Amino acid sequence: MKRESRQALLDAFGRAPHQLLTALRQFPKRMWLYKPSPERWSIHEIILHLADCEAHSYVCCRRFIAEPGSAVFRIDAPRWAGSLGYFHQSTREALEIVRRLRRTTHELLKSVPEAVWLQTVEHPREGRLSLERWLEHQARHIPHHVEQMRENFELWLRTHPPRRAASRRPAELELTSTTRRIDSGVPAGTP
Repeated sequence: MKRESRQALLDAFGRAPHQLLTALRQFPKRMWLYKPSPERWSIHEIILHLADCEAHSYVCCRRFIAEPGSAVFRIDAPRWAGSLGYFHQSTREALEIVRRLRRTTHELLKSVPEAVWLQTVEHPREGRLSLERWLEHQARHIPHHVEQMRENFELWLRTHPPRRAASRRPAELELTSTTRRIDSGVPAGTP
């Protein structure tokens, strides 16, 4: 991989937590627990999954650098979600974990020598995996889940359409105006 391509991936990797936080501002918190179906995750669960994955990635990245050739484990995401009680965990703390661990790993990766990018570990699904290929996967992970959150939001909107303000008829407006004057101590009929 050319340095320019790697730098673009590294930049995307470093920006991902900000993209996540920006996306989350678009989704009302009252819908974060919404599950489109029993087998799909809610936004709340996705956030906790991202924190667990970031903790795993933090260690995995350091194995590439300090222990090349060693084996790394793979997270069984559905099992972790079911066993770790994601529903009861704090999204605020999980987002802070994502932000801090990603920033620390990003800073480390910006400083590794060129030769380190070709070092590998043994991954249970991918086989021999280089640090460069690992970065490709990691740069896409948060954006993939942001898209999943957007899909959840769109599905939620179909079943929970935004409420429109009730329109008032002219007689109601006049009554409201008169009531306001009476409530404020102004005699009715006073302009």
